[in-house]
Amino acid sequence: MIRDTAAQDRRIDTAPRRPLWHWLLGAGLLLAVAMLLFSGVGGWLSGERSISASRLRIATVERGTLVRDAVVNGRAVAAVSPTVYAPVAATVELLHQAGDRVQRDDVLARLDSPELTNELARERSTLDQLAAAAGRAEIMARQAKLEARREADEAAIALTAAERDLQRTQRGFELGALPQIDVLRAEDAKKSAEIRNRNAASQLTLSNQSSDFDLETQQKLAERQRLLVTDLERRVADLEVRAPVDGIIGTVAVTDRARVAANSPLMTLVDLSRLEVELTVPESYADDLGIGMTAEVSIGTERANGQLSSISPEVVNGQVLARVRFDGEQPPGLRQNQRVSARVLIEERPDVLMLARGPFVEQGSGRYAWRVEDGIASRQNIRLGATSAQAVEVLDGLSLGDEVVVSGADTFGDAENVRINY
Repeated sequence: MIRDTAAQDRRIDTAPRRPLWHWLLGAGLLLAVAMLLFSGVGGWLSGERSISASRLRIATVERGTLVRDAVVNGRAVAAVSPTVYAPVAATVELLHQAGDRVQRDDVLARLDSPELTNELARERSTLDQLAAAAGRAEIMARQAKLEARREADEAAIALTAAERDLQRTQRGFELGALPQIDVLRAEDAKKSAEIRNRNAASQLTLSNQSSDFDLETQQKLAERQRLLVTDLERRVADLEVRAPVDGIIGTVAVTDRARVAANSPLMTLVDLSRLEVELTVPESYADDLGIGMTAEVSIGTERANGQLSSISPEVVNGQVLARVRFDGEQPPGLRQNQRVSARVLIEERPDVLMLARGPFVEQGSGRYAWRVEDGIASRQNIRLGATSAQAVEVLDGLSLGDEVVVSGADTFGDAENVRINY
């Protein structure tokens, strides 16, 4: 007979039944976990990769006025830096050296040119001869005029005498005292006197004109020689090379007592009271530059406004040189060759969509950008317009208020969507 196990049995108390709210709480926790997992999987599916927002710079598309400008570097240069030259081949005597401060019209150097001084002496002698010849021609002209006038007067007197003689002869003939032949002779004498009188008057006019022409010719020759002497005197005076402006001697191109050729540079002066800014502008901006454009020059912590006064017509090493002239007085403390930067205002475009400029412009050549929406950065095709140092114009692909990654998108690679962790 098999013994039962009743002796081993013991009483077990039944646990009380849990209330309904416990079950509801557990179900809620499970649902929350499921939603978190679902959102994580959805984020992983929607973004090919994830990146921290601290590594990005995000800007918002705005509407406003886009100021198109160019930020370039330059240096302060003298607005006036003339170079003096040797007008003729000569031996130079320097009276000043580099660094000397000079005033306008100060003698900088003397040139010794015996050839030029001798030529001046010869031409002065020729001028004296021509002046004497002109004086002699004037006297001869007066004599010729007087002689022609005397002959004209004598012819007029002879005509008057012939007329009176004819009248007496005719009266005597009428009275029977003189024969007719005497009347005819008197008439012939009168006609001869009339011819002589007319010729004398014409001769007087021609003689006066001839004398005037001869005198004028001699005077013109003397005047021509006088101009030649004046020019030589100016050239001799230029042998004393004078300072054209107030300033400092910058460079000296010759040595003292050296023989220099005509038109050789001697020295350069620098007018430090009038400085301008010489900018090196990239070739890409060359077509946009224009005389009179406003430029904001940064000199350390100071700002000064000016205008483009000149633009070089040639491109050197991909750069174009431009000069900026300050409005009003130049900034105090500005020195020759001091490095500065400038912002040239090229154009203003009002009421345009614009976005802060960043590396994204060069990264995609302005063809696409990363638009941020609900924490997801999506690659968006765009079209950009004018650019400035701070902003770019948006023509297509973005709307007002869109958020765009302007810096840091180089880590996105070829992904179409990237999740941003804030």
